[in-house]
Amino acid sequence: MSITRSDSSIFIDPSHGLVEEPWPEGNGLEIVGSSAEIRRLRLQVRRIGPHFRTVLVHGETGTGKEQVARALHGMSHAADGPFVVCHGAALEEAVAGRLQENDGGLDHSDAICCLTRMAHRGTLFLDGIHEMPLQTQLRLLRLLRRFDSTQKQQETCRHDLRSDLRMIAATSENLKILASAGRFQQELYQRFATVEITLPPLRARRDDIPDLTKHFMCQLAPLYKKKMPAVSEQAMERMQRYNWPGNVRELKGIVQSSLSRVEGDVLESHHLPALAEETTLIREGTTESLRLEDVVEHHVLRVLKDCGGNKVRAAEMLGISRSTLYRMLDASASAVLQ
Repeated sequence: MSITRSDSSIFIDPSHGLVEEPWPEGNGLEIVGSSAEIRRLRLQVRRIGPHFRTVLVHGETGTGKEQVARALHGMSHAADGPFVVCHGAALEEAVAGRLQENDGGLDHSDAICCLTRMAHRGTLFLDGIHEMPLQTQLRLLRLLRRFDSTQKQQETCRHDLRSDLRMIAATSENLKILASAGRFQQELYQRFATVEITLPPLRARRDDIPDLTKHFMCQLAPLYKKKMPAVSEQAMERMQRYNWPGNVRELKGIVQSSLSRVEGDVLESHHLPALAEETTLIREGTTESLRLEDVVEHHVLRVLKDCGGNKVRAAEMLGISRSTLYRMLDASASAVLQ
């Protein structure tokens, strides 16, 4: 869990529905791209940012959910306040840690309340909320209910957070389905889903790949003490044909890996690591089809091989967590044994 602060200014909602105002640059809140999907996303963030209390950000792994959360925070009236990040699966550990520190002096609801105090006059970002244990979900739901009760607020949390706390939850799973299956608290889902932002996968906005590549090269080139190279047509064609299962996070990893290999002023196709060309979109007129599970498994195993079996590095390149990689490898091994 970490706390950061944003010094961004407050931006006013565009008065004309489809007219996008210039997005502020150089403030760390960039939502990069010029596709219709990203233009709509920026407008949505502008409209929601100044007014939100709870927001649900949904998208595949690596699509930039935390970046959108930071942009929402930066557009809010709490932009100068703390931006507190906590993963849903780790919230229970944070609670347990608070209990240990206080020798049992706090109950679980008090510890969660302490977490929200850390985000007072700021934003609490709950990443991977679908991994939050059910009992922790229930405690968080109880806290939200208390926020709704002005009369009981000072008595239960000993500080009025109701009007000064914003919460953003992020998930890569369909919470509606999880709630219907009893794996997620229905009321908690409904509270966050009142305002929902869905992020498109990178394969659905391929036109943004050149802009994203330039953005990441500008960020990363100084790390290698290099000038930002140009990208050859062949290299860009390979990148735009690729299906990007790890989305924007994987693209950033590929750019970083490629930059370390560039010696001249141009990033050529051979500087790119293996992109598992077998996973590209099937061209028109091709009748062959592959199961998505087979494509993903082949790609994961190939990246793992390229990384010399280093699972930590492979997870970074794929834009997934190590636990997700372990589950995928276990499933692959089980299928072979059957």
